[in-house]
Amino acid sequence: MKTRNAFQHEEVFVQFIRENKKRFYLLAYSYTKNEQDALDVVQDSIQKAMIALGNIEKVDYMKSWFYKIVVRTAIDFLRKHKRLQIMDDETLHHLTPAQEDVYENVDLEHALAELPQMYREVVILHYFEDLKISDVAEILGIKLSTAKSRLYKALKILKIQLQDTEGEMTNE
Repeated sequence: MKTRNAFQHEEVFVQFIRENKKRFYLLAYSYTKNEQDALDVVQDSIQKAMIALGNIEKVDYMKSWFYKIVVRTAIDFLRKHKRLQIMDDETLHHLTPAQEDVYENVDLEHALAELPQMYREVVILHYFEDLKISDVAEILGIKLSTAKSRLYKALKILKIQLQDTEGEMTNE
């Protein structure tokens, strides 16, 4: 029998999923690089979350708690299927629904794509998903200092890549 608190959490969770479904899809897609696989990851994540919903202490923790589930489910999916798919930008643009966080800077999009996964995920979660760096560390299961150093390193790499791109454009 569900408690009154569990029903309240369930209502909040359902509303949370409805409001953020595109964000979860894009996060899963950033790992799987495949439309159907990303949808499967999101669906599996929702199922896992519904089962574990009674374990969440405060509704305030729901965002970082569910992002952690999506990230872990995506990583598990990739391990299980042992594949990475590379997709050209035109296909990616076609499959990705337009939303506020669409990269307006093509150079930034390319630079992000070239980052190793461990750096890219920190940047995406912190800057594009507006999560605190402490939440990013918790979601990824790493120490706060590791999350900070990965973010610093990622920004340093991005700065160099974007400066190189800018230099190439002025030389043309």
